[in-house]
Amino acid sequence: MKVLFVGDIYGQVGLDMLKKTLPYLKKDYKPNVIVVNAENASSGRGINKKIYKELMELGIAAVTMGNWVWGNRELFEFIDGSNVVRPINFRNAPGTGSLVINYNGKKLQIINALGRTFMNANLLCPFITIEEELEKVKADYSLIDIHAEATSEKVALGHYLDGKATAIVGTHTHVPTADERVLPNGTIYITDVGMTGPLNGVIGVKKDIVLDRFLNGFSIPNEVEVGSVQLNAVFMDFNLKKIERIHIESETV
Repeated sequence: MKVLFVGDIYGQVGLDMLKKTLPYLKKDYKPNVIVVNAENASSGRGINKKIYKELMELGIAAVTMGNWVWGNRELFEFIDGSNVVRPINFRNAPGTGSLVINYNGKKLQIINALGRTFMNANLLCPFITIEEELEKVKADYSLIDIHAEATSEKVALGHYLDGKATAIVGTHTHVPTADERVLPNGTIYITDVGMTGPLNGVIGVKKDIVLDRFLNGFSIPNEVEVGSVQLNAVFMDFNLKKIERIHIESETV
């Protein structure tokens, strides 16, 4: 099975960049399944129904989320029965944290989870929660999106689930890491895929806003940066145990 995973779509510019590059990615890599993280798709916070429908029309099989999963309350209206995969380690939340996609007679289980370090200590343990879900479903392949702040937590999860999950991809920090590899027991792994959206902001936000925040302690609401854009993704071949980073830049979308 060949899977294309696109990192954190940030704002409309990120969505436009996905639309622009996806036909070429499909032609070059011929993925069987495409998964995207879209927890920042709606102006940097959450996802709405319009964006979700657009992603489905593009042929996206599943949409994973993260700490901004509830940033746009409209999600409550359509998450049940959708292909949105919210973090599995929330207690009693709507929607699902584990989704099974059927392709050519094989089952791909997609799980989304939030890290706890520097994020939300009240969540269920992602290590145990994911492991229990993997044991319960028993799919042919499994893809974990671990949305976490600490690289150490992601790396530790990779080793904990090595040989139990087919692939583990990290999201959230919006900066791609260069550690894509196959772990000793066969799990495909990367600490962070990176983001799809503004290239010259600060992880998607207009740089002047963030600079004021760091230099002066002055804070105004985030706005999506304009200008050059980027797409970050990984292509994985589960049968051949291969992973390839993809980075594309464009002056406009």
